[in-house]
Amino acid sequence: MPTTTIRLPDDLKARVAEAAKRSGTTTHGFILAAIAEKAEHEERRADFNQAAENRYAKITTSGETISWQEMRAFLEERLAGNSVPAPTPRQRVR
Repeated sequence: MPTTTIRLPDDLKARVAEAAKRSGTTTHGFILAAIAEKAEHEERRADFNQAAENRYAKITTSGETISWQEMRAFLEERLAGNSVPAPTPRQRVR
């Protein structure tokens, strides 16, 4: 496993050590978990942004979309536990 050195300000180093102690792990383990969590967060953000770009490209290509009012009503019904058909996309009004 390669080694990476990071320099932490004294106050942050103390906070990390205390947080690691509270969570029952080592400082090293705590830092690894924090880096892994941040990397996963950024990967999810990138996936979310790509999905949004893909959806926007589909809208601009097809010209079809669902109004916010229809989608919100659909989502509220689903959250309430009701089985309702998804709204049908229609050509955008320009």
